This record gives sequence, structure tokens and C-alpha cells, in this order.
Amino acid sequence: MEIRIYKQGDFDDVMALWDRCDLLRPWNDAETDIERNQYHDAELFLVAAVGDEVVGTIMGGYDGHRGSAYYLGVHPDYRSRGIANALISRLEKKLIARGCPKLQLAIRDDNDALDAVIGMYEKLGYEIQDTVCIGKRLIDD
Repeated sequence: MEIRIYKQGDFDDVMALWDRCDLLRPWNDAETDIERNQYHDAELFLVAAVGDEVVGTIMGGYDGHRGSAYYLGVHPDYRSRGIANALISRLEKKLIARGCPKLQLAIRDDNDALDAVIGMYEKLGYEIQDTVCIGKRLIDD
């Protein structure tokens, strides 16, 4: 397995993976999310590849105060092989190199594997924070 920065030729594979991992939502235009990421933090969008097949992704961001992670997904046939951990670890290293003091991420409460996902993050040292996440859509995609 190789972890590398996303390249435009990965687009179709990434979209298929995100669909397979149930990461797509009608209110988020994933193609636009990728375009925006490529403009701002292209080196923080990582893919895990086995041969020519994209089997995992994580999209990171850093605003100078906190890092963030989105679109973490691993193909079901490749789960439980450490790919998610490797993607998170690589993103953490990239953020630390930028001076990022903290990485925050969100897990949808409708995730079918919510308890397992939280457990995975806790094993990596993440903690549930006593915060409330609120949001406002500024651009309807």
C-alpha cells in the first residue's frame, strides 16, 4: 500500500470509493469539495492505493488555528488492515510540520459503524470533546 497526495487522475476512483463508503450527501457537492481543497490545501488530501486502485482517502485542512479531517473512507474489502490509521497518521505528521496544534474531526451520528469508528479514534488518542458543533451553509452547492 502507498499513501500519496491526491492527483486529478484519481477523481473517478475517489468518487466511487466515497459512494461505496456512504460518504456522499446530497447537500455536499463532493466534486466542488475536491476543487476547493485543491485550491487551498492540496497536499493535505491523501489517498491510499494498492497498485492502481484507490482504497482509502482522507481530506485534511488547516486554518492556522486547528486542523480538520474529512472524507476518511476505506474500501470495505480493505478494512481492518490499518489503512485508516495510516492515513490519519500521515495527515497528523503533515499538520504537525505546519505547526498545527490540534486536529478536529466530525463523525456523523447516522454512521452505521459509529461505535466502531469512535473506538478506532480513541485507540489513536482522540477524545470526545465537550463541544457543540453548529454550522451554517454559506454557499448552496
